[in-house]
Amino acid sequence: MPVRHPLLVALEPVATALGATLVGRSRVRADDIPLEWEGEVVGGLRLPSGGAGLGALIEAVETKVGGPLASLSREDKQRAVALLDERGAFAYRRSVEDVADSLGVSRFTVYNYLNARKR
Repeated sequence: MPVRHPLLVALEPVATALGATLVGRSRVRADDIPLEWEGEVVGGLRLPSGGAGLGALIEAVETKVGGPLASLSREDKQRAVALLDERGAFAYRRSVEDVADSLGVSRFTVYNYLNARKR
């Protein structure tokens, strides 16, 4: 059985949280995120296509905050947006709209939460 590079082993929980897949050096495709160790590509992070990754992030945050995002208080919704931002949720296309739908708020509100966080 081949030994996995320590970077790939260390990133496994991150990949799982993102709904992504870690691939070895020989399986890296052009659309994967190359993972380098001391200047050498040792593998890749293959993000899920479509919104599956965002859905997994929203589910993970719901688990962390203890319930559906729409049922949270305003403060907890702000915390949920901060957690999603930290986990890269807003890199997905249409993510603000999808997060707003999950929270039961407008896109404008999500942008306000994000802007308040950056201040």
